[in-house]
Amino acid sequence: MSKEQKLAFGIDIGGSGIKGAPVDVETGEFLGERVRIPTPENSTPEAVCEVVKELLEEFDLPADVPIGVAFPAPLDHGVVLKIANLDPSWEGRNIEKLISEATGRTVYSLNDADAAGFAEVKYGAAKDTDGVVLLATLGTGIGSALIVEGHLVPNTELGHLELDGFDAESRAADSARTREDLSWEVWAARLQRYFSHVELLLSPDLIVVGGGVSKHHEEFLPLLDLRAKIIPAELRNAAGISGAAAYAADRARHGRKAGKKKAKKD
Repeated sequence: MSKEQKLAFGIDIGGSGIKGAPVDVETGEFLGERVRIPTPENSTPEAVCEVVKELLEEFDLPADVPIGVAFPAPLDHGVVLKIANLDPSWEGRNIEKLISEATGRTVYSLNDADAAGFAEVKYGAAKDTDGVVLLATLGTGIGSALIVEGHLVPNTELGHLELDGFDAESRAADSARTREDLSWEVWAARLQRYFSHVELLLSPDLIVVGGGVSKHHEEFLPLLDLRAKIIPAELRNAAGISGAAAYAADRARHGRKAGKKKAKKD
């Protein structure tokens, strides 16, 4: 991709849907209507790659457009380390290599929370923020993304910190609030414990809170007392696509090759 080229394509793979759109990587705005195709019930690598190929064929994209994929798993240079929301056969496979072979295009991948965090730093709530930015997505679990001076530190998985003898997300995720029918005040006390611990470890300059519950941020964020400023995310459902596209454009611009890591099963 030339330095003048502003287009990249972002794909957000989830347990229920696979979504994609072309993105202006200078602004983060979609350059066409987002397309969503349901994730196949048999969500094997081969089946998902076929859906990604089908999605890309909905767009007339130049051959050199970098493709970014946000994926719901920790990744080691494209290799899936563990998987929860898709078929178990993804574990140990290289998503960049698989999708590149299926589509004939250059593909770059990152964890879905990392994609959301990268997007918030470039285009959203954390734009123009220097230093250390932490994004935490509060949903079924707690996803996390850590960006230091604009550089992503991948696969932080901070929702799995052990806290008071528990996996942190089992007590502080939004699913715990709904499952236990917690008041905002009681849940905020758990969030206070969690974010205070993360703040002790990382000393972030800014914490951005995403996930569906962030639309109710006025109910719980004002109850937290932290050194760092803590604010709601802005990009919501667009974050995965925009962040994946921006990440792909950044890697392509710096000449970083995709799919280098050899997978155990490929």
